[in-house]
Amino acid sequence: MAKRKKDQAGQNSRKLVTWFNSKSPVAEQYRTIRTNLQYASVDNNVQTIAITSAGPGEGKSTTVANLAVTMAQQGKKTILVDADLRKPTVHYTFRRTNTNGLINVLANKEPFHTFTQKTEVPDLDILPSGPIPPNPAEILGTTAMENLVNDLKKEYDIILFDAPPVLAVTDVQVISKYCDGTILVIKSGDTEKDSAIKAKELLEVTGIPVLGCILNQVKGMDQRYYYYYGES
Repeated sequence: MAKRKKDQAGQNSRKLVTWFNSKSPVAEQYRTIRTNLQYASVDNNVQTIAITSAGPGEGKSTTVANLAVTMAQQGKKTILVDADLRKPTVHYTFRRTNTNGLINVLANKEPFHTFTQKTEVPDLDILPSGPIPPNPAEILGTTAMENLVNDLKKEYDIILFDAPPVLAVTDVQVISKYCDGTILVIKSGDTEKDSAIKAKELLEVTGIPVLGCILNQVKGMDQRYYYYYGES
């Protein structure tokens, strides 16, 4: 059991590089992403962002967690909402519980304050997914979700959503309508070009700006770098 906990802690350290190794080149790239997002939103207030990927296993959950850390490190009151109701991972990354969360707020119309959890990072809270529901897209499309986002805007400077892969389910298209912009994560050497293009097109159909794409796990100098490349 002790070895398992140690392994989990080690995995979390590698995932949350912006917190556990903030001076590393990878952490610096996340700060570059943060800066580019700020430039991209000079003319428009971007407070709510959904982060997704074309398919599963492309690093979107790790990316959004580190982006949330960098936002909080800048003094912005930030919340990361686990809106991947099919395969939630935010609670694992931050070593928190997932007994209750977003589902309780949406299905039972309970106050979100009841289920937010503080992290080790100052100014960063998370709202885990809670129990996996049988109908995620339908629940995310309710008035309760819209009300939640409006309530979060009153309390937080930045609201980030860890959204499901866009080609797998329609959830992210539902989530994005509550957001000021979306970001598409692409895994270098893994995500097929056609899949990335299709994912971007599906996001654009919503009418919500695609703020950009993040290409992750680029090999260079034996490091895994994360780059933000332009506006889409």
